[in-house]
Amino acid sequence: MNLLLAAAEVEPGVWENLTKTFGLKLPFFVAQVINFFLVIFVLKKFAFGPIQTMLEERKTRIADGEEKLKQIEQQLADSEKHTAEAIAQANADAQRMIDEARESASKLSEQEAQKAIASAKSILAKAEEAAKAERAQMVNELKAEFGKLVTTATSQVAGKVLTDDDQRRINEESMATLPN
Repeated sequence: MNLLLAAAEVEPGVWENLTKTFGLKLPFFVAQVINFFLVIFVLKKFAFGPIQTMLEERKTRIADGEEKLKQIEQQLADSEKHTAEAIAQANADAQRMIDEARESASKLSEQEAQKAIASAKSILAKAEEAAKAERAQMVNELKAEFGKLVTTATSQVAGKVLTDDDQRRINEESMATLPN
């Protein structure tokens, strides 16, 4: 503004030409500049600030959801490892029992040896069934938890309340992507 006044002082008639050519009136121009800065201030304080805060919160929630998903994947891997160890232990025990049964079979009659082998195989089958049932139960629990996590994360990211059909569909889609 001082620059315009200084230019007007240097060259008389320049200020009048500007104001006539562009219809510039100094009080209105100053008011518009003040209004412009007021609008910028209000938008920054009441619009952009809350929006940025909300976006940061969503980003944090998504990161938390991803961390929980990693934990669930780790728990699933651990449960598979424990299940494999249980099956290996059951197989080792069964093999040991079979070996013992064979030793006693050489000492006993052929009929007693057959009974012992059948008993050992039965124990092995039961141990494998128990291990499979335990693993299936763990997988089902983890899938249910994963479905809840996906539904929660989706509803938070989408910013709306999901209907039962939406939740069911998202759960089915996420379960289909999990390895069996």
